[in-house]
Amino acid sequence: MRVLALVDGEHYPPVVRSALESAPATVVGAALLGGIEKLTDPTSLPDLGVPVVTGATPDAALLEGLARFTPDLVVDLSDQPVVDARVRMRLAARALAAGVPYQGADFRFDPPPRPHLAAKPSVSVIGTGKRTGKTAVAAHLARVLRERGTPPVIVTMGRGGPPEPELIDPDTFDLSAAGLFELARHGRHAASDHFEDALVAGVTTVGTRRCGGGLAGAPGDDTFAAGVQVANLRDEPLLVFEGSGQAIPPVHADATVCVIPAYAETELVTGYLGAYRLLLADLVVVTMAETSLADSGAVASLERAVRGLVSGGTNQQLPRFTHAVLRPYPLAPISGRRVFYVTTAPAPALGPLVRHLEHEHGGKVVGSSSHLANRPLLAADLAAAEDADVLVVELKAAAIDLVAGLALERGMEVVFCDNRVVTVGGDGPFEELATEVTDLAVRRNREQAANE
Repeated sequence: MRVLALVDGEHYPPVVRSALESAPATVVGAALLGGIEKLTDPTSLPDLGVPVVTGATPDAALLEGLARFTPDLVVDLSDQPVVDARVRMRLAARALAAGVPYQGADFRFDPPPRPHLAAKPSVSVIGTGKRTGKTAVAAHLARVLRERGTPPVIVTMGRGGPPEPELIDPDTFDLSAAGLFELARHGRHAASDHFEDALVAGVTTVGTRRCGGGLAGAPGDDTFAAGVQVANLRDEPLLVFEGSGQAIPPVHADATVCVIPAYAETELVTGYLGAYRLLLADLVVVTMAETSLADSGAVASLERAVRGLVSGGTNQQLPRFTHAVLRPYPLAPISGRRVFYVTTAPAPALGPLVRHLEHEHGGKVVGSSSHLANRPLLAADLAAAEDADVLVVELKAAAIDLVAGLALERGMEVVFCDNRVVTVGGDGPFEELATEVTDLAVRRNREQAANE
């Protein structure tokens, strides 16, 4: 086993050299992360009995060591004050993103298993948490690909997914409110992501399930690999893997899109092992980038933090960025009709969404609820829906068992509502960058096949 040791100048070099010589595996090199107190000549690299590299920052030193020595394991022999807990977790994220385990005196992180299972080019859509807009982004990506003549199969991974992988073809499956409500009556979670994606993107989907999630996004239990095998049998030329919450699809993807809400805490997004998700990304979509957040500088600040993290003080290739808002798009006409609108969006976001429904789609919104994911509060809100002709609702959370059930009981029409990605800034339109990242996935897939 080839080991890269991380060391610092706060340890006396003979002590470090002794530790390297007593290591149970072959130390092929060391990366000096910083510190000069114990170095006789701070202008030169210490003699540790193995080749030593360094860099302008601890991150740059680690990246240089990974590139120079191609280790099987990184062993951290550094300590405070050169490396504190925040820096150490970031270094661990970098090692994991490179596919290398990271080990210290009393801890070890292993890269989450991501085997090559896809039989065709694949793009993974992951996020930094729940309700970041992953499904909206994955569905819009699928629409872009379908419209250019290369429709994908979307493989989803949800907390409420089916016991076994389930294939949904929107051309043959009943995705009406009544049809989905019938599934809910038989104990199914009929608002699971694979139903929503099939409905709003118009492409075939495969639903799988997962439970739990680790610090680096590995699910505790899942059926995703079996879902990929189902998708492999389809004729569509591409696959889109959709993550769940912070959980990352546990298979290799040829390219990755990472979704971050503009209101996210920078420390959680770029710190700890949150950094691992960003280091996988070829395209970053900053969602919920409303004018108020953009004007406050929050969007620009978040992007700077992410770019700074990924670069790590080196010339490492940076992902592309696009800033977007999500806007409701009813899947049936609502012009001139009295609408009760139900969404998972937080209450402060309701204003722009309601105005969009009225100005762009012609509906008269007589009431709304932001409690689609809170059944008790939603039930109370729906008491005010009696003045509406139609219930406009996202296909999420309680959309079927509660909202559709109530509408069917009252004889009201249900119109499902997509959340469309609308670009408001960044490096270019989402549609253009999504096409680029898909083409990148195709190139990488071909290169991988040529090397096998």
